[in-house]
Amino acid sequence: MNDKRASSTVPIDVAAIMHAARKLEQGGLVAFPTETVYGLGGDAENPAAIAAIYAAKGRPANHPVIVHVSPEADIGYWAASVPVEARRLIASFWPGPLTLILKRAAHIPDAVAGGQDSVGVRCPSHPVAQALLREFRGGKGGIAGPSANKFGHVSPTTAEHVREEFGSDADSPVDYVLDGGQSEVGIESTIVDLSRIETHGPVLLRPGQISADRIAAVLGVPLATPDATAPRASGTLDAHYAPHTPVVQVASAELPALLGKLAGIGQKVALIQREFRGDGVPGVTVIRPMPLTADAYAHDLYAALRDMDHAGADLIVVESLPLSADWQGVNDRLRRAAFDSQGLLARLIQD
Repeated sequence: MNDKRASSTVPIDVAAIMHAARKLEQGGLVAFPTETVYGLGGDAENPAAIAAIYAAKGRPANHPVIVHVSPEADIGYWAASVPVEARRLIASFWPGPLTLILKRAAHIPDAVAGGQDSVGVRCPSHPVAQALLREFRGGKGGIAGPSANKFGHVSPTTAEHVREEFGSDADSPVDYVLDGGQSEVGIESTIVDLSRIETHGPVLLRPGQISADRIAAVLGVPLATPDATAPRASGTLDAHYAPHTPVVQVASAELPALLGKLAGIGQKVALIQREFRGDGVPGVTVIRPMPLTADAYAHDLYAALRDMDHAGADLIVVESLPLSADWQGVNDRLRRAAFDSQGLLARLIQD
């Protein structure tokens, strides 16, 4: 694997890593940092630990989790076959925010795959995650690690976010939280299905920081979109990544008139803005300015949604983003965060 992304100034607490690894080996749950978001980790080959992850998150049992492996891992241990396309992507993007869906090896538990015949595997670049993976079972184990939050809620990008979700007392389902600072990427990994490569080619199941165009450049073919028989994958339900406060996206040109109407009906608005400036607009109770570039925006997105969720607003209004390829991952997360709020603006204004 390509280890060029592994270097970082994040300090490694060796005692904490060893403690976390022992907890995992005993069947416990450990929240750990990755470059994308914090994961809720359990031994990927321990069905009881996987069941504990599902229970803690309130996650449907048929919704698969991603197995995190060390840079030295034998991918052939997890997959029944590793196509040449997978080897190319591993060489180009691992360690990093790319998950590959492969045919699952027969000895890998059904539970980690949500009962499917495929398995999602990735190698994170965060140095704390890598240290944990190398310590856990001598580097030969895998850590099942969906995002460390309640199912469907905003993913955590700091250790404090994890504690907000699950608490830090004896009643918490999380046995230990490894703190590795704020996640660098800030949104979940790109997921590419290679489990049906012979019949369907490579399929993009979830966009992320690594764009479809970059993956296509390595493979020499464009990525297909999911069909009805595509494997289920993490974070691909229509409603996901959502705060408790309703989220709506509004084009910049429409914001002044809309904010005025919302103020007129007494709605308190938390505004996440990129270029529009809502300072002094009636009804806007709190404003979160956001970066102009896609990578920087992704880094800040989940923290912004969590902050706005605590602002006491009736509605989180997000200024719509560019539709270019580099914004695909961020737009995907915001679309899912706003899914359950479809039609809300129309109802509010009409009423």
